Amino acid sequence: MILDRIALILVIIGSLNWGSIGLFRFDLVAWICGGAETMLARIIYTVVALAGVWCISLLFRSREKAELHD
Repeated sequence: MILDRIALILVIIGSLNWGSIGLFRFDLVAWICGGAETMLARIIYTVVALAGVWCISLLFRSREKAELHD
């Protein structure tokens, strides 16, 4: 449950970063980390991507729980 919330928060942060890239051509993660190619930025991008993959499971788990209650 806590891991689900952490993953969801990271996905929201990632989506806001992508929104700023799309709307303003401003990469907040790269700006904070000193560039998109820095090790810290790459770690952040990877963690956010893993959180997105984890959140895919949320789609299927909610259906499974609903089916168990029916």
